[in-house]
Amino acid sequence: MSQSYHACLAYLYGLQAHGVKLGLETIRKLLAKCNHPERKFTALHIGGTNGKGSTAAMISSILCAANVRVGLYTSPHLIDFRERIQVRGEQIPESRVVDLVQRFQMGSKGDVIPTFFETATAMAFQYFAEENVDIAVLEVGMGGRFDATSVCQPSGVLITNVALDHQAYLGETLEAIAYEKAGIIKTGVPLVIGPMEAVARTVIQKKAQDEQAPYIQFGSDFTVEIQKDGVFEYHGPTERYSGLVCALNGAHQYINAACALALLEQSVMPGRIISQQSVIEGLGHVSWEGRLETVKAHPLMICDGAHNPSAANELVEYLRAIVLAVPRRRLIIMVAMMRDKQIEAFLSTLLPLAQTIICTQIDHPRSATVEELQSQLPTSGASVYGVRTPTEAVVLANQLAGENDVICVTGSLFLVGAVKSVLTGSPYAPIVG
Repeated sequence: MSQSYHACLAYLYGLQAHGVKLGLETIRKLLAKCNHPERKFTALHIGGTNGKGSTAAMISSILCAANVRVGLYTSPHLIDFRERIQVRGEQIPESRVVDLVQRFQMGSKGDVIPTFFETATAMAFQYFAEENVDIAVLEVGMGGRFDATSVCQPSGVLITNVALDHQAYLGETLEAIAYEKAGIIKTGVPLVIGPMEAVARTVIQKKAQDEQAPYIQFGSDFTVEIQKDGVFEYHGPTERYSGLVCALNGAHQYINAACALALLEQSVMPGRIISQQSVIEGLGHVSWEGRLETVKAHPLMICDGAHNPSAANELVEYLRAIVLAVPRRRLIIMVAMMRDKQIEAFLSTLLPLAQTIICTQIDHPRSATVEELQSQLPTSGASVYGVRTPTEAVVLANQLAGENDVICVTGSLFLVGAVKSVLTGSPYAPIVG
């Protein structure tokens, strides 16, 4: 890491002092000073509670296989800021980060005081414009209506699902959260709606109708058919793809893949041919770190950034098959969470499958303490340990695990990033946005 890159990261991370600020005025002013780079590329905009990052990665991988010059903007990163901004699967170079930070640092003086996420989003848009991407795949940071990415001009919008998360910012009910996520729907722009509860779907449908945005829904307009050995088929309004295999683990990825293909079908296919071979290649080679990712073999260590009860259900479904595959295999859960999450509900979902729980915490102002996690653990027969740092947690987990056991790192992508940095020896700095 060069000194100039390190200094620019220090500046970016310092913007966390401005916190999370929902609203579009600042990002619009920031982009206006750069001659509106968001208007210089076509965007696919992806929101939802869970699965939006995986779906964005799938779309990017498919478009890369189809020889499209595609940009990808996601959050948060696990270890290095550059993970957030990619063109054709390549992370933005350090030198370009330095250049963009310096330019936006100068441009944000005076009446524009951006947050970390607003600055990162503006940097991504400027980079995509300068790199002449054909399509930029943009993941919503939080919510949708007032998220900085919402100033884009999309040719297609996807809302993967709606579940309880970020209630302090988005509301306490599914209807309220759905309303915020529906804010990315634009007038006349095709919309794809993933599987979700009826109360949330009704809110999103109403917004689409108000905006005269044509929409299709999972289960009625497009579906996925799972066959043997992980092979599946996609059935869309006009397209059919067979013989598909997704490189990402978990049964929920079949639905994410269907949503990805539906968005491509609705917004990209009318003007561009995406061959079945490109779809097969893209899904077969997609990678997305920190989501059911195996990072170590003996004992097996799986990292997953699940942090709400809905994601915990998907994680348990995957882990159950892994644990039962080997006689007398034990599951060790290493967990850290933000204190504003549904900690008790999350842990209650995981606990019946685990023999050992290791509670730890992250160097982050919103991190729950070890004691806060332990106080919300339901009573069970599992052994419970508490350690102060992810480094100590990794050491303890390896001491407790037998060669055939499973260690699952979960509860927060920030914990996943910290653990991966311990395993790789890479520097780590957790980021709010």
